[in-house]
Amino acid sequence: MIDQHPLKNALIALFLTGLLSATPLVQAEVLGKIAAVVEDDVILEQELEKETAAIAQRIQASKTPMPPEYVLRKQVLEKMILDKLQRQLAEKAGINVTEDMLNNSAADIAQRNNMSLQQFREELTRQGMSYKGFLDNMRNEIIINQLRSREIGGRIKVTEREVDHFLETQEQLGEEAIQYHLGHILIAVKEAASAGEIQKAHSKANELVKQLRAGQDFGKAAMSYSEDDNALKGGDLGWRTINDIPTLFTDKASKMVAGEVSEPIRSPSGFHIIKMLEIKGLDNNHIVTKSKVRHILIKTNELVDDEEAKKRLLALKARIADGDDFATLARAHSDDKGSAIKGGTLDWVMPGDLVKPFEEAMGKLEINDISEPVQTQFGWHMIQVLDREKKDDSQEHKRNRVRDAIRKRKIEEETELWMRRLRDEAYVEIYE
Repeated sequence: MIDQHPLKNALIALFLTGLLSATPLVQAEVLGKIAAVVEDDVILEQELEKETAAIAQRIQASKTPMPPEYVLRKQVLEKMILDKLQRQLAEKAGINVTEDMLNNSAADIAQRNNMSLQQFREELTRQGMSYKGFLDNMRNEIIINQLRSREIGGRIKVTEREVDHFLETQEQLGEEAIQYHLGHILIAVKEAASAGEIQKAHSKANELVKQLRAGQDFGKAAMSYSEDDNALKGGDLGWRTINDIPTLFTDKASKMVAGEVSEPIRSPSGFHIIKMLEIKGLDNNHIVTKSKVRHILIKTNELVDDEEAKKRLLALKARIADGDDFATLARAHSDDKGSAIKGGTLDWVMPGDLVKPFEEAMGKLEINDISEPVQTQFGWHMIQVLDREKKDDSQEHKRNRVRDAIRKRKIEEETELWMRRLRDEAYVEIYE
């Protein structure tokens, strides 16, 4: 069946015989050696070497023990194969990322790091990464996230009953205030694996558990043997509360102590090994500041540009300083018709209720102060904070956190199975 694959036949003809004309042979030399065929596409040796070098640099920077070169190369190639398969699926589904989306995402990342976009680009250069390379990686990540959201996220539902049940269970156990730092290794098994293949994977997992308990470095072992998304991070799953941990590991993790390595845990994906790296307590109190706010919005259009919108708002601000009523002016001039009829009021708002530029400007105002014109995607705003107060929303926050965690856990479990199925069903030929 493999010999019937058209791309492989073409490659064999191109690289293993000299029967083609001179021009295709020159093109083949330019193309370079092929590391793997993935469906109707290829991964070139030079692409694999470049990616392996970049990941090796990140591993060294993180002070994680470096696995043998051939092991790192194998893990990087598997990651590239999975990325390629997902990109192919995304292309068929019509998923794409525009340049505007990329640039906006880059600007947002720069802002979160308290840098201008130019400063961020300079920092990338200092760290040895080109801005174009950064954008390419980000594009790939956004496309894959959109694909997974489409293929998996839409099917995941979390009911209020699940949230209630979890909270009741964890309150009985007294564990909702504990965080766990976990490491994870997956010894994968194909869906249609034979009994012999399953037994071989189980034996491999048991032997690895013995080595880990004898002192083998977990991060290095994960990079060498694990077959999941976190392998190149040393299997590090990060800090999680019990409700963030995949269901498969919950009972085991809640009984483990720091430094303990579990027995192999069976799932449809294979055999999992987890290590409890650290445990710590968690403060569940959640106090937020809510604000009573009003605004006047001027939208831009063919007749009103940015300068004109700001000019109108500054004129309204001057009238308020001279004694005119904010609410009256909002009713007459604001383009936000929903709030205009209420004198511009948005009533009480919580953190996260409003778009980021509006919320940031609002947060800098003293009570009754009026802002300078502030731009958001909706237009230009003039903002006034009427009152503020603290609110303890610990219970609501806890429910939201549990709801998000259950959803995240379900998505993780479904993604692992989906990716394993995608890899098993794909045509992949590795030239090693």
